[in-house]
Amino acid sequence: MMAFADEPQPVAQVGNTTYMSVQDAIGHTSLKNNTVTLLTDTTESVTVTPPKVVRGVTLELNGHALNASNTTAITVPANMQLTIVGPGTVAGGTQPAVDCRGALHVEGGTFTSDATLMRFAETDETSAQGSFSGGTFTAPTLFNLLDDAKNLGYVTVRGGEYRGMIPAGLNTLTLLSGSFSDTSNLAPYLADSLGLIPDGTSGDGTGDGMFHVGDLAISSKQTSVELDPANGLQQLSADDLLTLTGTQLNGIADYRLVADSDQLQALNDQIDRAMQAMEKRKAFEAVSQNITITAVRNTSDDAIDANPSRGAGPQLRTSDHDGISTQVTVTIKAVAEPEEPDKPDEPGKPAEPKQPDMPRTGSAIQALAVASFLLLVAAAVCAFVTSRLRPS
Repeated sequence: MMAFADEPQPVAQVGNTTYMSVQDAIGHTSLKNNTVTLLTDTTESVTVTPPKVVRGVTLELNGHALNASNTTAITVPANMQLTIVGPGTVAGGTQPAVDCRGALHVEGGTFTSDATLMRFAETDETSAQGSFSGGTFTAPTLFNLLDDAKNLGYVTVRGGEYRGMIPAGLNTLTLLSGSFSDTSNLAPYLADSLGLIPDGTSGDGTGDGMFHVGDLAISSKQTSVELDPANGLQQLSADDLLTLTGTQLNGIADYRLVADSDQLQALNDQIDRAMQAMEKRKAFEAVSQNITITAVRNTSDDAIDANPSRGAGPQLRTSDHDGISTQVTVTIKAVAEPEEPDKPDEPGKPAEPKQPDMPRTGSAIQALAVASFLLLVAAAVCAFVTSRLRPS
């Protein structure tokens, strides 16, 4: 049959049956088929209330959007479980995208709100559970408590991208992985040695403005640097070395970087030798020194010294990642011995006379020939005069 343009269209499907609302589709799930698939964008606020025998429902967004209508877009009651699969969107508008007193598992999708994105509750009777392995989450406040909650419940982030603020004090929230735009309160939520790697880069090396949760890690902008004695040298402290090589630890982690003291002293000894060579105008051969930089866990006193207002204790984390290290190489360029300048004449001592240049061989022979010819002419003239002067 041909459908007219103004006829309402089904928005959700369970098995082979379509329904005019998501709420209706949820009510027709079963133990054999508990998946509700969106067929189009819809504006509707739904509560996960399947038939009594069904304890869990899967919502496939299927590339469509579920927009809130007057109240929270999706409500998960106590003792009920909802799994959300993307791609697609759940938009709360001025309301939360999800309120949860039961169990919520998010594997993908885009979730937005102009207020708090998702609210959870632990009461005397029930405790909410949340698990996030993928998706994009955007709101001024990402997670918070429902009004009657004593605690958040147990919420674990295992992946996804989070653009917004997470309030302090949600002591049952755990961050295992994911990317975050706001790091202001995240340190207590990082599990074990997990820290935030700042200014994460995409595959083409450009920054994406997010901070990425990962294992404790050390990174150096330059693993090899070169010092030129001609530009001046000075001994390096551990902090100087970290600055010179751009070596840093994860953005948020209760660890500090320590340079191997013996290797650093060996480098400074070489710097001294290079400086002395420059002063004495002597040669200095190029030399390289490897230095190991290690991440060590702060003690309570270290933490207080680093941030007196924070104090010690709850933010210190222990793990089996202690002792990770990296290595940098510092090379001191060679210095060539300067050439000796020409010695000037000693004062008061006359310069040695300069020997005249000897004539070339051909010129000497020619001069002798001319002299011989002149002597012959002179002899002939003398003989002629003598003969005329004799008496007849």
